[in-house]
Amino acid sequence: MAAAGAAPVLAQTVSDNETPTTSLNIPGNVHIYGDGKANVYRPSATVNGEIITATDIEERMALIRIANSDMVLPPEEEQRLRQQVFSNLIDEKLQIQEARAADISIDENLINEQFARLASRFRQTAEEFTQYLASKGSSAAAVKQQIRGEFAWDRLLQRNIQSTTNVSTEEVDIIVKQMESAKGQDEFHLGEIYLSATPENIAAVAENADKIVQALQAGGSFAAYARQFSEASTAVVGGDLGWVRGGQLPASMAEAAAQMQPGQLVGPIEVPGGISIMLMIDRRQVLTADPRDAILSLKQLSLEFPAGTSESRATELAGRFAEATRGIAGCGAADDVAHQLGASVVARDNIEMRALPAPLQATLTSLQVGQTTQVFGSPTEGVSVLVLCGRDMPPSANAPDAQQIEQRLLDEKVNKRAQRYLRDLRRDAVIEYS
Repeated sequence: MAAAGAAPVLAQTVSDNETPTTSLNIPGNVHIYGDGKANVYRPSATVNGEIITATDIEERMALIRIANSDMVLPPEEEQRLRQQVFSNLIDEKLQIQEARAADISIDENLINEQFARLASRFRQTAEEFTQYLASKGSSAAAVKQQIRGEFAWDRLLQRNIQSTTNVSTEEVDIIVKQMESAKGQDEFHLGEIYLSATPENIAAVAENADKIVQALQAGGSFAAYARQFSEASTAVVGGDLGWVRGGQLPASMAEAAAQMQPGQLVGPIEVPGGISIMLMIDRRQVLTADPRDAILSLKQLSLEFPAGTSESRATELAGRFAEATRGIAGCGAADDVAHQLGASVVARDNIEMRALPAPLQATLTSLQVGQTTQVFGSPTEGVSVLVLCGRDMPPSANAPDAQQIEQRLLDEKVNKRAQRYLRDLRRDAVIEYS
């Protein structure tokens, strides 16, 4: 969550003759020698003898733009993203090198198959996708190298970590008891982008976070931004925090989460050690049946507008339609009302409420059987209402079975060990910047 992997902000300013409590031997009155040019970003490096070029970085930058609908970032934000891409490429190089040292090889046919599947998502052949990538400033080689790195790291973790990581029955029992004691409490499925900050730079970090929020509101992928920008350990899974309760979150995040609805984006929020951007993926109550899991029987009455209908005329017709359908007394009367209006009727059973748009879910949750929703539609396509004919409520929620809990705990343990593994690779790497 927010503070993962981040140093906490000091409660008060440290004077010149005080030394912060760390594991490093750093004097409190530290003096910096030199002009700091060694810290200037340089767009290429050699990692244990293997080169990462400026072209490699720019091709990966192009992939991120493709994944985010050709997003355009301010210059300073783009440079920050470029540095993160550079860091990711170094990690990827280390992962592939470590897999090679363990005699793990990735079949090129497997990489080509994955590339073809990715191309199909863009409704293109592999050849067409190759040309498309080139037109956008990237390349098939850049995509395949990323695929190769993911496969290599996954195989390495399977061999060196997953095979030696276990979850005990006692650990599973503890989770079950914790869930039972928390029954009825709100639980949130959150995504988070965490940016570390100090009291000195928090204003600048918050400004950067604002720009990320604006890009996300413009249609950017939350998971993609989390992978590139978030400094929390959850960055590798697109910022997904999983299901958490308010008591597991910093107070500012818990307060915000309590007010959020699924799909809502909030931030920047100040948290211990930095700034967070939150996405509410879903929410529920622990071990409590969720009304949104209900199975519905519905009738939809739809009135199409003639071609060329003006917006004012559409508003007038929608108003009449709303007035006429408001008085529908049960699904049995819906057909007669539709006939009087010249509207069409479609009846559907076994509709999962969660399959409907969020605004309609909110309305249907509060409706009684036989009542209608508010009118919805558009000036070009016409308007509709839904009549609730039946609602089968979900049974009382039960705790996840032991196998699900065991798998979640196993994934958490593997992720933590994988982070330490990668940290050790970074520590031992010989990286020369040029």
